[in-house]
Amino acid sequence: MSLLLVWIVTGDAMMLAVTAAGLIGLGGFLLVASRIQRPAAKESETAPPDWSVTYSAIELDRAAVAVSDRAGRLLCANGRFNLWFEGLQAPPDLGLGEAERELLLKAGRTAWRDGRAHIDAIAKRGTNYRVEVMRTGAADEFLLWRFAPVETLSIEAQAIDLVGGRIGRALAMAGVMAVTVGPEGRIRSSNPAFALRAAGSETANISNRECAALLHVDDKGSVYFTREGKHASPVRLLHVPLANDGAEGAAVLLAIDDDGRGVADSAGQVHVEQLLSNLPLGLALVDRDGRFLFANDAFMRVAGVEHEKLPPYPGDLVVPEDKAAVSDTVRRYAGGQSMSGDIAVRLKDQPDEAIALSIAGLRGFGSAAVLLGLKDNSEETKLKRQVAQATKMQAVGQLAGGVAHDFNNILTAIIGYCDLMLLRHPPGDSDYDDIQQIKNNSNRAASLTRQLLAFSRQQTLRPQILQLPDVVAEVSHLLKRLLGESVQLEVNHMRGIGAVRADPGQLEQVIINLGVNARDAMPKGGTLRIETKPVSPSDVRAMRSEILPIGEYALLSVSDSGTGIAKEHLGKIFEPFFTTKEVGKGTGLGLSTVYGIVKQSGGFIFADSEIGKGTRFDIYLPTYSGSVSAPPSVKQEAAAPEPEEMWGNATILLVEDEDMVRAVAERALTRQGYVVETARDGEEGLQHFADGKRYDLIVSDVVMPNMDGPAMARKLRADYGDVRILFMSGYAEEQLRQSINLDNVHFLPKPFSVQQIAEAVKNALKK
Repeated sequence: MSLLLVWIVTGDAMMLAVTAAGLIGLGGFLLVASRIQRPAAKESETAPPDWSVTYSAIELDRAAVAVSDRAGRLLCANGRFNLWFEGLQAPPDLGLGEAERELLLKAGRTAWRDGRAHIDAIAKRGTNYRVEVMRTGAADEFLLWRFAPVETLSIEAQAIDLVGGRIGRALAMAGVMAVTVGPEGRIRSSNPAFALRAAGSETANISNRECAALLHVDDKGSVYFTREGKHASPVRLLHVPLANDGAEGAAVLLAIDDDGRGVADSAGQVHVEQLLSNLPLGLALVDRDGRFLFANDAFMRVAGVEHEKLPPYPGDLVVPEDKAAVSDTVRRYAGGQSMSGDIAVRLKDQPDEAIALSIAGLRGFGSAAVLLGLKDNSEETKLKRQVAQATKMQAVGQLAGGVAHDFNNILTAIIGYCDLMLLRHPPGDSDYDDIQQIKNNSNRAASLTRQLLAFSRQQTLRPQILQLPDVVAEVSHLLKRLLGESVQLEVNHMRGIGAVRADPGQLEQVIINLGVNARDAMPKGGTLRIETKPVSPSDVRAMRSEILPIGEYALLSVSDSGTGIAKEHLGKIFEPFFTTKEVGKGTGLGLSTVYGIVKQSGGFIFADSEIGKGTRFDIYLPTYSGSVSAPPSVKQEAAAPEPEEMWGNATILLVEDEDMVRAVAERALTRQGYVVETARDGEEGLQHFADGKRYDLIVSDVVMPNMDGPAMARKLRADYGDVRILFMSGYAEEQLRQSINLDNVHFLPKPFSVQQIAEAVKNALKK
């Protein structure tokens, strides 16, 4: 006979804290308003906020809550704060120790600055508390502190505390004897009812005694207390294993007097079912024929069925492949010895996720022969999926960046050789069109590598302070031509949208990509809606998003009335090369590019779709908090620069590990009149200087074997002074400048043409 006793109390505490913060803010607003109406009034004449309302609100919270002002004074606290932290002092002055005081002071400063802060754990009398701090009030003049205990005990330790504490005493009053037994068979804790029957006194200390010495089983399988001898009355024993946190073998035993009337007809059965109903674990009772007798709410929730739709057999809850295994295991445990175990099954509603089904045999429990247990691990599974998805996206991003780098090297050679061939084949030549076509296709391939860099967030952005409605207006004319006549474009802007800091060209690319995808999802026509609106911190709180931080955002929403995206595909749409379009009608890089641009701009993107009802993409960009200068009303047309002479006579050291890139760059620079020497890596480049050679400019790749470009440049500048350096790389300039950490260097992105490398060298030599 087995039963798992666990008591978990939960509550929506943060909602109460936010409500309290709102009331504090209202009180602060009224205080400020009263001061504005009576500017000459003295401080003593200003009516303070009604803290009784605030106290009543925070008193409902199950955590310790306090409110302090900018002077560090405690203004209000609930009863739990006074109970857990004596003295009624502001949180930094609670006398928790110097380390905890520093943590609280730092959290307070962070909350004053950023609006929110938290501490994972601080200790007080052996209890760890998680601390959350939030700035609040109409004028942000208060701090709301919340201390919530952190549960750190294992399931075995919790069971020991519960059985030996108030829960155990409550069970004793109901006539249920409870004891926890360690893996070695010794008693860890017991309630008064068990101690009375086993040792003759409710206060008897039976800890560390052999449990088997206190109980014995007769030939018929009935269980008795050894101390009661021949006249002992049998008890029904429920054995619940606690196989968790390395405590394999530990268990909880519940004993109930067996008066011989049969469990099904006794009041004890009702009490047991009531106890099972209140436990947060999914538990169910099954008879010897394998039919359900009882299932609590947690079991039904995990199994994904309603009470009135509970099937007759446990095997009906799982996929067909697992039915036989469940039925055989239930039958074996129902007719064999009292033991327990777990099997992995897949539920009908979750065929892709395996879940552990705990099975324990019962004896002396009337018609109940087997206890089933299901653990609600939906949140754990959700977190695992999110971590796996984030890890996969990060790995794919790194792979995409590496692929783009290698392709840029290849495309550099192709485009360079095409330029060199075009110099020998002028327009009108029989080969001119073929060479030009090769170059055009190479440029198209280069645009694909830029999309890969955008997805991996390694492209170079040129952010500006701009307004979302202006960007939408700029791109609307082009978008209308791309959508065609069958798709209607609707644009709506709300007032009060803050400025954002983003690359306008990349932001336009985001809108175009989403618009083209929407057009393809509406083959018979439809409506594409683009909306912009402000999002306040209160709006973000109302969303209850675990991903979007609280703050001010500008929302760009793009929705269509198309076919929608299937649920199983929605989590993959931002992956590169994933597409639901037919072969040849999409590369699968459109949405991955959108994702990369939004994330690199510091924003967030969410997708929501339903088959047959369309798709909606919401992009949240943080508003710019700095000063925004108005653009000039009249733009002066700059005079077109005259073509610059690209010829030169300087001496250049070209350092590049890719033979094809090194060859084309050498030919391009030699043709412009430069004297060029080459090296395969940084070490070979340093050897040229060690041999006494000097150069006007170093043109070097960044990533190379043996010694990379930045390491070589640092060594050269340390030994030979301020050497001119031009870096070239297939990675993005923005990413490389953070890793290079060198001043006065120039950058040339790959792939480049003969003209581009000549211009870059000319500009680098001007310094």
